[in-house]
This record gives sequence, C-alpha cells and structure tokens, in this order.
Amino acid sequence: MADSACDDAVEQLAALLDQVEAPLKKTFENVHQGYPTETLVRFLKAREWHVNKAQKMLVDSLNWRIQNEIDSILEKPIIPVDLYRSIRDTQLVGLSGYSKEGIPVFAVGVGLSTYDKASVNYYVQSHIQINEYRDRFILPTVTKKYGKPITTCIKVLDMTGLKLSALNQMKIVTAISTVDDLNYPEKTEMYYIVNAPYIFSACWKVVKPLLQERTRKKVHVLRGCGKDELLKIMDYSSLPHFCRWEGSGASKHASNDPDDCFSLDHPFHKELYNFIQEQALNLELIKQGSLHVKIPEQDPEDAKIVEVIEAEFHKLGVEKKSANGVDKD
Repeated sequence: MADSACDDAVEQLAALLDQVEAPLKKTFENVHQGYPTETLVRFLKAREWHVNKAQKMLVDSLNWRIQNEIDSILEKPIIPVDLYRSIRDTQLVGLSGYSKEGIPVFAVGVGLSTYDKASVNYYVQSHIQINEYRDRFILPTVTKKYGKPITTCIKVLDMTGLKLSALNQMKIVTAISTVDDLNYPEKTEMYYIVNAPYIFSACWKVVKPLLQERTRKKVHVLRGCGKDELLKIMDYSSLPHFCRWEGSGASKHASNDPDDCFSLDHPFHKELYNFIQEQALNLELIKQGSLHVKIPEQDPEDAKIVEVIEAEFHKLGVEKKSANGVDKD
C-alpha cells in the first residue's frame, strides 16, 4: 500500500475517532500512551487498511475496555499471593529482557502451560494485567530511554512438552488469543518458535496457509532452542531461560531458578505484582475474587483456524493410537 494511501487512511480513522463520546476518548489515551498515530496504524493493519472495519474494531475495543473496567485492572490484585503463584506456575509467561533495539522480549511456555490451578477468569485477568502493564509502563519507559516510539514486543514461544492433551486447554487459549486479537492487535513484532516437537510441525503445516500474509511473515520457527538465531537480535542476558541450553531439559521450569522469567520470584513478576497491590492499597480496593472480563466474539477466520488445529490434533491422536495400539498421551 502506498504511503499516501496509508496516510489518508490514518487521517480518515482519526477524524472518525474524533466523533466518539468523551469516555471512549479517555480510554483511548490509555491505549495510545501519547502515540495515537501508531495505534491507529495497528488497528488499520489488523483490518487490511479498511477504514470502516478498523473504526468498528477500535470502537468495539474501546467499549469493551469501558464495560470491563480495563483502565482500572492494574488496581485489582489476584489474592492471596499463593493463588497468584499457582497461576504463574501454570500460565507460563514473562519478560525475559530486551532486544538490542530496546524491544521487550516476552517468553511464553506454550507446551508446559496447564491452566489447571484457577478459573478461566483469573487466567484472563492475569493475562490482561500483563498486557496493560506492558503497554502503559514498560513500552513508555523504553520509548523514553531510546528516544523513539517502541510500541511492540517480541515473543519467544517454547513448544517443549506440547502434547495432544493440549486440546484440553484449547478453550482458555482461544479466549486469551481472542482478547489479544481484538483489543491488542499488532502488538507483537515477531514470534520465534523454539523447541518445536513433531506435533507442532504437523499443525503448523496445515495452519500456515490459513494465516494472513502479514502474520505468516512474523512467525519464525527456529532450530532447537533457537539460541544462535536469537543472539543475533538480543544479548545473552535477555535470552529466555529455555533458550540457553540445547537439549538439557532447561525448559522444565524450576521456580527457584533466578533466571526463570515465568516464576513469581523473577524481578518482572515481583515488580508487576507489587505494583498492582500498591495501587489497590492506595485506593483501599483489595478484595478477593476474580474479575469477570467478557470475552469478545471470536473473529470467524480465527474460529476456522482453531477448528483446523483441533481437527489436526484429533487426526494425530488417531494415528498415534493405531500406531501404538494404545494412547500414551
């Protein structure tokens, strides 16, 4: 798309956004953090530069923020701390460091996340809190440090331990990815897949053709733990712990490992949890119970991809049974 056409689309979307009510404009400030143009571009990219579709997506997202009180989600800690620790042990995600250009690097333990120690609501709440902390504090801090807008992150996805039983977590994973796709579009600059077992490769083969070209270009499947490739874009200290040693079972997270960025004892999670508790104490808001965030309606194209993944998992399961005579998964 030509630059002039892109600029026109941004101008049109900005003009449409000018017409929305004051509460939507207010929550938009929390979204753009001083960089409205970059934010409009993200929503336009997510809708292939169709201005009206991007406007609907953005307005729906702003309404979702208001209806679910997303602007105050960083004032609502998940308590007691033992519950939060069990969420961190089963929803493996953390900030491992920064790329050489200052882009935050988030590590995600896809294969070993079990999501089995709390309700879906708690996992969704925790995920959104990480998103909001990233967008409102981490990205503005690196933007200031590097003197240029940094509005995206890099994700390193560890597939160690991915099994056919992952289908059991499909519902919660789909809920979280729907929240991201519709309310935090184009926030990930690159996805690096590491430690990919056969099951991932088989699924990727059928899913890849269904993805938008811009999404396909973002996904890089690396050999083994991906260490050599990742060291081209980040220092060793920013490598996720599961990328540091090839084939040594390093992905098996141990909560007493100081470099394990999934653990509540890691500086990032400590800082985030303490921040949310402080906000709540200031407002005398601490109360138990999860936040019920409404999951937006899934995009039909994304729903189709989920169906394909489920079908592929079932197919692999049948093949495995017939090969073994029993299902060992």
